[in-house]
Amino acid sequence: MFLAEEQQRNRLKDRLEELETLCDENTELNSNIKEWLEGFSNCEKSATASKKLKASLNSALENNTDGCVEKICKEVLDSSEYLAKKSIWMYGGDGWAYDIGYGGLDHVLASGANVNILLVDTEIYSNTGGQASKSTPVGSVARFAASGKKTNKKDLGSLAMSYGNVYVAQVAMGANKHQLIKAIQEAEEYDGPSLVIAYAPCINHGLIKGMGFAQNEQKLAVDSGYWFLYRYNPELKNRGLNPFILDSKEPSINLKEFLNGEVRYNSLLREFPNEAEKLMRKAEEHAKEKYKEYLHLASQSYASACHQ
Repeated sequence: MFLAEEQQRNRLKDRLEELETLCDENTELNSNIKEWLEGFSNCEKSATASKKLKASLNSALENNTDGCVEKICKEVLDSSEYLAKKSIWMYGGDGWAYDIGYGGLDHVLASGANVNILLVDTEIYSNTGGQASKSTPVGSVARFAASGKKTNKKDLGSLAMSYGNVYVAQVAMGANKHQLIKAIQEAEEYDGPSLVIAYAPCINHGLIKGMGFAQNEQKLAVDSGYWFLYRYNPELKNRGLNPFILDSKEPSINLKEFLNGEVRYNSLLREFPNEAEKLMRKAEEHAKEKYKEYLHLASQSYASACHQ
């Protein structure tokens, strides 16, 4: 869908650039074509410019006798639905993004295309009964991981950031809705691939308080250092600024406090207490390492990072 939309808009762009050369530079049509071309990649600007342009094209058809100008005006008006840039977002879950669809996701990110992707991360194969996946964190109980998952969660955000030209953000609505909105706005405005990874409590997590407290559970996940909020904006590099912004503060509650509030973790203490203690320690160590890693990335100046 995105590629089809892009092809149609690029075709219109070529035709309007041609029309611009045929029009008198001082005409309203010429001025409106210039405005549309300048706002081509911006949803808001192109929407405003498109309204003006359509009015000018209709006016030109009524008053112009030049056959070539008339032909292009008609052609553009016939495809006017593509004049304004649309906001197109791809939407998927962690089972697709981390596992079975990762090759496709990676291919799209590596293409450099101006695409937006929203990933809703439940950390488990929810739709097929709750099996463990590469998104499942260490210590979590799931189908095929009854004694707790032994390996750490795949860091999809870091993999995407390694390209250097992909906008990446980790968000959690219940923890910081303003950061979520800012990330989505930045992703939309960024001229290149964008990946927004959203933490999503799931019925398979077994929230002790119930799914009615899912928003609060997201806040606890961030406050405990279980889930980190950040934004990686490659555009900042052009201004000599660090592209990585850590929006999470230092954990304010114990990680175990958060983990014990979900059946996928506390059930391990009942069934395999010795294994649970070992995996809980591993989860705590991993969370501390991640926070130090993100803190280091956020504290570096971009100039020194380039020099190194």
